[in-house]
Amino acid sequence: MDKPKILIIDDDPDLVESMQITLEANDYQVESAYNGTEGLRLVKEINPDLIILDVMMDSITEGFQVSYQLRSPDPQSPYRDYANIPILMVTGVSQKMHMKFSPETDEDYLPVDELVEKPIQLDALLEKVGKLIKKG
Repeated sequence: MDKPKILIIDDDPDLVESMQITLEANDYQVESAYNGTEGLRLVKEINPDLIILDVMMDSITEGFQVSYQLRSPDPQSPYRDYANIPILMVTGVSQKMHMKFSPETDEDYLPVDELVEKPIQLDALLEKVGKLIKKG
């Protein structure tokens, strides 16, 4: 059986590396992108089983823009075939901007499946990843 594929889209190379090491040690195949444009290209290229997506990259809302593109209801969207890929959003926006988000209460504005706050606890990351991979 193939290892589940995870795409990490985050501009912090140290965080990407720590997540990648942890995920690969737990039998996941991991690819990474350091901005939204590269991430969207890789979504089409590798068709991941899960996307781990940062909010603030080249702009403070880039992660939101990526998630909107992936979850667009537009039948002409170039990403319509990828709309059901689970998205785990990682963010420090709550601390930096003093804003709270939740996929349950803000699903119209936050089209993701789960949210995890930075700094990321790797056990919590693995738990959410496992849950979303089974769900997907």
